Amino acid sequence: MRVIAVEGAGEAARLVMAEGAKPRPGAGQVLIRVAAASVNRPDVQQRRGLYPPPPDASPILGLDVAGTVVEAAGDVAWPRAGDRVCALVNGGGYADYCVAPAGQCLPVPAGLDLIQAASLPETFFTAWNALMVLGRLEVGEGLLIQGGASGVGLAAIQIADRLRGARIVATASSAEKRALCLSVGANHAIDYRDPGWEAQVRDLLPGGCDVIVDAQAGPTTGRQLDLLAEGGRLVLLASHAGRTGEVDTRSIVRRRLSLAGSTLRPRTAAFKAELATALRTHVWPLIEAGRVTTHVCATFPLDRAGEAHARMEANQQIGKIVLIVDPQQLD
Repeated sequence: MRVIAVEGAGEAARLVMAEGAKPRPGAGQVLIRVAAASVNRPDVQQRRGLYPPPPDASPILGLDVAGTVVEAAGDVAWPRAGDRVCALVNGGGYADYCVAPAGQCLPVPAGLDLIQAASLPETFFTAWNALMVLGRLEVGEGLLIQGGASGVGLAAIQIADRLRGARIVATASSAEKRALCLSVGANHAIDYRDPGWEAQVRDLLPGGCDVIVDAQAGPTTGRQLDLLAEGGRLVLLASHAGRTGEVDTRSIVRRRLSLAGSTLRPRTAAFKAELATALRTHVWPLIEAGRVTTHVCATFPLDRAGEAHARMEANQQIGKIVLIVDPQQLD
């Protein structure tokens, strides 16, 4: 089968088309003929050598796919061969075929095509885990979402608005991105490059933020902890701004704050299956009703995966970038 391979290392690493062995599903797994695979920031980090895959994961890039099941293990009740699904995977998405744990598969929502479906799993699994599991977001709470126009940010805004009626402040770097955040449910959108962005958050959420979701961390961690209300929760999706940051531990203790990391990839298939069940129960009906949407800003054919990565590294995307692997399935 065709796969995208990483040639070279570090900043100079590039993506090239190569041939690889077609995988076979093991117990509890299915084999998907991939129609489309989304591009996520962890893919970029893995290509650069900064995010190695878990030992049991495919070394091929790609964390979520959509397509048609062509083979299922005997112990799998659903999905079965012929079913159209989208799935969260541990790797292997940038290829013609990909193995997925059955519990991490979800049906393609009615009304969505396979390109749109491919944009859903990584962002919605991540957003649900950050908001509902780690953030413990309650009805009407104040929420700050850093990078609201990312795929995860847009998913988190909609989950928080539709299911919790949260008071949502989103940050984004351009007027276009901020307008999109507002259009999907954020109450306010501000520019995180503005030196006064923290004062703006305090004005908009005067009682403090009950939950903050952020992917930058590093030196901004302490400042974000300062924005939390008593009992507030800061959930870090990644640490793009740096490995370390200075925090006031006494403030964490005194104000009963929580600081959590949310990396999903090493978690068990059973845990991710629980997230899939929650999404299928609470979010998929909203997608099918048109109340929750996905925003695909660009598509690239599989052999131009390098261009897709370059666009993400330039921070030019608004929403999701998707690779088209098998155009015939899109007809």
